[in-house]
Amino acid sequence: MGSHGFSNHNNGQQQRLGITEPISLGGPTEYDVIKTRELEKHLQDAGLYENQDEAVSREEVLGRLDQVHGPGADIDILCVGPRYASRDEDFFGELHKMLSEMTEVTELHPVPDAHVPVMRLKLNGVSIDLLYAKLSLWVIPENLDISQESILQNADEQTVRSLNGCRVTDQVLRLVPNIQENFRTTLKCMKFWAKHRGVYSNVTGFLGGINWALLVALICQLFPNAVPNMLVSRFFRVYTKWRWPNPVMLCGIEEGSLGLQVWDPRRHPKDRSHLMPIITPAYPCMNSSYNVSSSTLRIIMKEFQRGNEICEAMEANKADWDTLFEPHPFFEAYKNYLQIDISAENADDLRKWKGWVESRLRHLTLKIERHTYDMLQCHPHPGDFPDKSRPYHCSYFMGLQRKQGVPLSGAQKFDIRPTVEEFKHSVNMYTLWKPGMDVHVSHVKRDSIPSFVFPGAVRPSHPSKVTWHSKRSSELSTFGHAHAEESEEGKVFVLGGNGDRKRKVGEDSVDTLRSSKSLASLSPCSREVDEDGNPDSIGSCWYEKCDDSEMNGSGEEQGEKPDLEDGEKVAIEKIKCGPCDSLAQHVFSEEPDELTPPLLTEMPPP
Repeated sequence: MGSHGFSNHNNGQQQRLGITEPISLGGPTEYDVIKTRELEKHLQDAGLYENQDEAVSREEVLGRLDQVHGPGADIDILCVGPRYASRDEDFFGELHKMLSEMTEVTELHPVPDAHVPVMRLKLNGVSIDLLYAKLSLWVIPENLDISQESILQNADEQTVRSLNGCRVTDQVLRLVPNIQENFRTTLKCMKFWAKHRGVYSNVTGFLGGINWALLVALICQLFPNAVPNMLVSRFFRVYTKWRWPNPVMLCGIEEGSLGLQVWDPRRHPKDRSHLMPIITPAYPCMNSSYNVSSSTLRIIMKEFQRGNEICEAMEANKADWDTLFEPHPFFEAYKNYLQIDISAENADDLRKWKGWVESRLRHLTLKIERHTYDMLQCHPHPGDFPDKSRPYHCSYFMGLQRKQGVPLSGAQKFDIRPTVEEFKHSVNMYTLWKPGMDVHVSHVKRDSIPSFVFPGAVRPSHPSKVTWHSKRSSELSTFGHAHAEESEEGKVFVLGGNGDRKRKVGEDSVDTLRSSKSLASLSPCSREVDEDGNPDSIGSCWYEKCDDSEMNGSGEEQGEKPDLEDGEKVAIEKIKCGPCDSLAQHVFSEEPDELTPPLLTEMPPP
């Protein structure tokens, strides 16, 4: 926390850090400074800043790791080795053995088959993710600079991915203004919000830490002099209008000199299947959000829309930060759920087994969507729930609902038993499987959700408080009844599969996303082409530059009410957001009281 002001660049000509010119150079009003202080206090009260004891413990661990720096919930460490030190024998073999013999190390868990191979552990209670990069050097110098492209020479794919995290961090620091204050506070806020709203988890198909960092970084580029209150508001305004699969990029994608594959949907068919590409800025540029599915993208976009509505209400003094950070009522949102129970013989086996099963849950979501032709949609809950009445046991849950916008067709049935059996078979192929490692999948109704998932293991008899969703639905429902005959353009929405939560949405609110004139199809790129017809680089063709008059508008006048200025709105809408229809715009059909059996029959564990 600290003082808030303008960009740390020269006050004359604003430096362009990204692909586009900034949307607005406007700085904070007195209102924005006050709201930012309120936000910082909220984050501090939520425990997002280290207390003295935590800082001392972390410094002790970091000191043992040869002065590695960086506060946070856990520590990511890159171990760099010479060409003769192999990943399997030396890193996951000898080093793992050495760590297992240290009394200070607990919960040691190697994951060699992960997309980015990692060794997870706790050192004196501090969580650590240890990665390994095998370089082509015979000797590793003390002053090694991993930002140099030559460091990737003759590196295998696992090493490239392991190095990518540190290289991306260095690039973000270079490409983002006001890194010390505004970026970090805004990122803390967005990660805190995402965890509360259930959309923070890369492994289950949502977004992880690097994804949120890149999304926030782009907003900081577009509004370089904005303070966190402004950046949070603009975050939701921009991404509510974004038309995926157009990529988020902090800089142009360079081909590089080493011939490594970069993200390019024109060349690589697999890249065309990515639904929410968020591109890393370091060579070789990759899509950091390849795990996102159609269901999780729909959920993320719905949460962006909610965040945008609340930020607008905050500017009218009709909501506050508490409203924005309300936890998502996952176990009230659906009438049908999948419960995935896993168990093992001891705590160490459960930790390994849980990590493996969790990494496969995303595939279960994808298989259900594919095998039901996207008619049945899944909402995975990010995280597990331990059942204290049963040792070495925990459960995962997925909300289920019929695809929104599809009319009901009588007694339509979804039989996903073959899909579940396929999932269980793939899970049981775990190379470190032991007797006692079991997985069981069952279909449960909302009123049959086990009590151990609720706080204090007590099932609430009714919703504990009025949420933004219920308040907004009530207001819009009242509005709809009053104006039902005045507009034929209004749309009836049923949210969360609950027939009691209908809302009437007027023409203006529906058209906010849909009718943006400039959110048109992607215009052709202007780029150099070599003799083989291949582009030399992917440039800035994804965005449309805005006039200075549009960018600045009236947004730099101080003391005005902090509404979204017309010039800034035009500039936001001039960001080319691709050819895809917004996922946020559907006429929702009412979810049936139950998904007609047989959805899933109880089956004995293998």
